[in-house]
Amino acid sequence: MHEFYAACYPRLVRVLTLVCGDQAEAEEVAQDAFVRLLPRWDKVSRYEDPEAWLRLVAFRLLSNRRRRARNRLAALCRTGASPDVAPPTGEGIDVMRALATLPPEQRQVVVLHHLLDLPVEEVARVLRLPAGTVKSRLGRARQSLSPLPRIEVPGRG
Repeated sequence: MHEFYAACYPRLVRVLTLVCGDQAEAEEVAQDAFVRLLPRWDKVSRYEDPEAWLRLVAFRLLSNRRRRARNRLAALCRTGASPDVAPPTGEGIDVMRALATLPPEQRQVVVLHHLLDLPVEEVARVLRLPAGTVKSRLGRARQSLSPLPRIEVPGRG
């Protein structure tokens, strides 16, 4: 388990940071995903791709956090309060800003396909979607991003 954690944690944080745009949140979600993995390690470690299971859990946790945050924001708006929003910081800000323009579903497929170099079929398997859905999300994402200037992707690998 220690080797798996050491190998996967940095990569998972990088992917989650690109999806959500916040490294601190990405680190928390990655840690939560590993916490979910611990009691299931005996079973998950025998999967063909345990890292794919971990990514799926992390994406679901991130979605749940985002949904709760939207609900809190809606509640704040109803009361007239306004939350403090810190500007993004750090390396790769252009990539995060570009990805932030996409809906979460498109962001996930872009990060998995283009930044992790997973083939469409693997992205479909990881996200439990038909390959056609992945292709259409990628196409819509490319179309949305095409007017933006090309940027270098930090830490790709």
